[in-house]
Amino acid sequence: MAIHASADPVKDEPPITAKGRDHWAFKPLQTTPGKTGIDDFIKADAKADPATLIRRLTFDLTGLPPSSEAVRAFVHQSHPSYEALVDKLLASPRYGEHWAQWWLDLARFAETDGFEYDAERNRAWQYRDWAIDALNNDMPFDVFVQKQIAGDLMGDETATGFLFACPDMPDLNKQDERRHVLLNDITTTVGSVGLGLTVGCAQCHDHPYDPISQADFYRLRAFFDNTVLPKERKPLGPFVRVFTEGVPASTVFVRGDLKRPGPAIQPAFPRLFGETPPNADRAALAKWIASKDNTIFLRTMANRLWQQHFGTPLAAIPGDLGHQGEAPTNPALLDWLAAELPRQNWSLKKLHKAIVMSQHYQQADLPPKRLTGEMLRDAMLSVSGQLNLKTGGLGVKLPLPKEISDTLLKKQHEVNPDATEHNRRSIYTFARRNLRHPLFELFDRPDAQMSCARRNESTTAPQVLMLLNSEFAHGIAAKLATDLNAAHGADAAALITDATLRCLSRQPTKQEIEAGRQFLQKQTSLTPSFQEALADYCLALLNSNEFIYVD
Repeated sequence: MAIHASADPVKDEPPITAKGRDHWAFKPLQTTPGKTGIDDFIKADAKADPATLIRRLTFDLTGLPPSSEAVRAFVHQSHPSYEALVDKLLASPRYGEHWAQWWLDLARFAETDGFEYDAERNRAWQYRDWAIDALNNDMPFDVFVQKQIAGDLMGDETATGFLFACPDMPDLNKQDERRHVLLNDITTTVGSVGLGLTVGCAQCHDHPYDPISQADFYRLRAFFDNTVLPKERKPLGPFVRVFTEGVPASTVFVRGDLKRPGPAIQPAFPRLFGETPPNADRAALAKWIASKDNTIFLRTMANRLWQQHFGTPLAAIPGDLGHQGEAPTNPALLDWLAAELPRQNWSLKKLHKAIVMSQHYQQADLPPKRLTGEMLRDAMLSVSGQLNLKTGGLGVKLPLPKEISDTLLKKQHEVNPDATEHNRRSIYTFARRNLRHPLFELFDRPDAQMSCARRNESTTAPQVLMLLNSEFAHGIAAKLATDLNAAHGADAAALITDATLRCLSRQPTKQEIEAGRQFLQKQTSLTPSFQEALADYCLALLNSNEFIYVD
């Protein structure tokens, strides 16, 4: 499609056509009479066994493996109470810690600026903790989103850390250029996260595929114009405040060029979605975006929630529901989920429960999902009994391999002096934009340069090398072996049973016990001690597909 750029993007603004509006994501939600739940829209096969269910559910809702005690209790009940387990996990503080990472990916959150100096943001962690607490408290999801756009106008300024989580260059010589880049990033992110559209494609010209003009982009940006007034070498934020003096007039910029300001404009919603109320401010924008009448917001969020539970979204490109995106594989189900969120009084936990209580979710043959790098690290610490569940506070700076730390500036490779802090959950580790932790980077943590609606899932040789050879992996295996040895001595069957239960959340088969016994016998002859052989066995379990994937 031809790109339309103009010297006067307001005067030459194309009208919204019927063809532009005729797209599934822009239409009202469709209702299906007589269908009241997920299983009315999609067929389920045979139910998974209890051990598979508790591992799947616990990882999905908390990001951690179930304890051996929890597995035994659930599996050995004559009538396991699945719903009670769901409610218990949703009420756990571990829930918010896990699901906040999903949101922080969308928010392009990091605790440094990025660019050359990657300066630290000393209060960025407060926004991270806000997101965790809000999700744990089941803050109504419309309010959760609204506060991140206009929390300073709603008595909750910490939430606006969302807007200022973007990369920044405080030492830029031209602060007007810095402001221009920041405002474009904020606008792009709000459009992507809140509307599921690539509105940033209209910074320099009219959007080539969706009915969003360049003037639409700058009208949306105008809602934020009085929030960004940077000073040289001064960090952004950490939270939004409204400036009343010295704010440049809101204009379009011809071809996105700061040096070519165009006609003045007023803040307004994209024309595609109807009229903007008179004198609308940022709070009005927030309430419009996260409202029961904004069907593209509802579809976007329902699609992303489904993706997190099943690994694949209903509409394949969760960051773009526009004309270049793909239609949902089950549009009726997506619309039911979208309508269910406000129907449940915007309770995200109730929507989670509706999903995981479905027969579709509980079936045996769901595609396996690989653990993220953060979940892998947390799971390894958990099964070895080392996970520190302390919550909140400054990001923890972890030790880095020498070959990495030697390349950094002195302040960039500081390590928390308290070694117990190194074993806290990954959500609380210091998020440096220019350097992700090696385990997180290898397992596709996004770089926080822009909003990420769906992580890549690569398969590479370095992933294997990290899990087999790293100091961290060997330390986990050694600690697990020490605990097992202390509990069971040299009883191979008991050792293998306990190790399998801890790592894989199930009992081993007779064949696995025998294979493990033979491995320990052979490996003991090759290593200095039985405990080291046991550590090698534990390392093998930690590298198994069954540990790294959740069925």
